[in-house]
Amino acid sequence: MRLGLDIGGTKIEGVALNGQGEVIRRLRQPTVPGADGVITGINDAVAQLTGDRQEPAASLGIGIPGQIDATGGRVRHAVNLQLEDLDLREALAPLGIPVRVENDVKAAALGAYTAHTPQAESMAYLNIGTGVAAGIVIDGKLLRGQEGVAGEIGHFSIDQQGTPCACGQRGCIETFTGGGAVSRAWGGTGQLPLAEIFEAAEAGEPRAFELREGMGRGISAAVQLLVLSMDVSAVLLGGGVTALGSRLEETVHRHLERMAADSPFIRSLNLTERVDILPAGTFLAPLGAAQIAEESSWN
Repeated sequence: MRLGLDIGGTKIEGVALNGQGEVIRRLRQPTVPGADGVITGINDAVAQLTGDRQEPAASLGIGIPGQIDATGGRVRHAVNLQLEDLDLREALAPLGIPVRVENDVKAAALGAYTAHTPQAESMAYLNIGTGVAAGIVIDGKLLRGQEGVAGEIGHFSIDQQGTPCACGQRGCIETFTGGGAVSRAWGGTGQLPLAEIFEAAEAGEPRAFELREGMGRGISAAVQLLVLSMDVSAVLLGGGVTALGSRLEETVHRHLERMAADSPFIRSLNLTERVDILPAGTFLAPLGAAQIAEESSWN
C-alpha cells in the first residue's frame, strides 16, 4: 500500500493505492493550521487510510504549499498553514514509513498526468486557485528545475503598468487570474465569487465583464507561455476554477483564438487543441503525492 496526502489550507485529502496503483481508500478531513495541527492531521489521516492493516504502508507522499526542499522534506513559508519552517520528514519519522514531500501543485501535476487520457509525452498542469502556478511533466517525470521553481508562472508579468502584485511586480498573470486577486477586485459577498462574476458578466455588468475577460487574458497568456517555453503537447486546467466548467472553457478559447487571429505563428501552435479542463472534485493532488514517493517519479 502506498499513501498520498494533499495538505491544503482548509482540508486534507488522501488516497491509499494498492500494488497495482489502484485507489482503494479515500479520505477528506479538515486541516488544523500550525505545525502541531498539521502533524497531528497527517498522523490521523495515515491511521485512517491504513485501517486495520498490521504492516505499515510502503511509502507516504505529501503535497503541501510553500517553498519545499523536496530532497530533504523541509517546508518553508506555507503561509496559509502557518508554517514558517518545518522539517516534515523528521517530524513524521515515528510513523516508520519512507516519506517524500513535494509542492502541492507539482504533486497535482503528476496526478493529472496519470489520470489524463490519452497520456501525453509532455504535459503542463495549470492550477488556478487562490494563486496561479503550473507543474510540468515530461515522459512521466516532474520537471523541478535547479531551485525547484519550474512552472511558477503566476508571477510572470504580462502588463508592466497593471495591478500591483504581492511579489512586487505589476500585472502578473496571478493578478488577472488568481482567485484571491479576482475576488478582492470584485468585492462580492457570494460564497463562490468567481461563479458570481461570470453570472454578472453574462447579465451585462461592466466590472464583472472586465474581470471575466481579464481571467481569460491571464489564462490564455499562461497557456501560451507554457507552450512556447516547453512545447508541451497538453495543458490541463485545474484548481478551484474548474467549477466554472464550460463557461471558463469558452472564455479561454475565445482569447486563444484572438491570439491566433493576430499571428500566423501562434495560429500554427493550435493552442486551443492543447487545452483541456479537468473535472471538478478530483483527487489529483493526493494521487500524485502517492506517486511522488516512488523514485521513478523524480527528475
